[in-house]
Parts: sequence; C-alpha cells; structure tokens
Amino acid sequence: MADDNLNKTIADNAGGPRKATGDSGSIEQHSLKDQIEADKYLQSKKAAGSKGLGIKMAKISPGGTV
Repeated sequence: MADDNLNKTIADNAGGPRKATGDSGSIEQHSLKDQIEADKYLQSKKAAGSKGLGIKMAKISPGGTV
C-alpha cells in the first residue's frame, strides 16, 4: 500500500512544476532524481529485511532415464 502511494507521489511530482511562486510565498519540491533515489533506497531496505536469500533451491532430475 505504501509502495503504491510512493509511486503515485513520484508520478504526480514528475508531472507538476518543481518550483512554484505566488503571493503567499514559494514552494520547491525535492528533485525527481532525489525522489527516485529515495524510492530505490526504500525498496532495497525492504528487500534486505525479507526472509530468505532471494535464491530458490530446487533438485532437478532428468526425466526418462531409469
């Protein structure tokens, strides 16, 4: 759920302006590059915390031989 929210936020920010100025002040977002790096960091942190090594072991035996 949080991944979907982060992906949506990055997509929204990519479509909008980086900096906006108005009568009440100005707003500047983090750069798109920084947002993508943050997403990669969070994904790698999530992967490192998961169980297992990311490798699945399977025994393979050739068929048809006796």
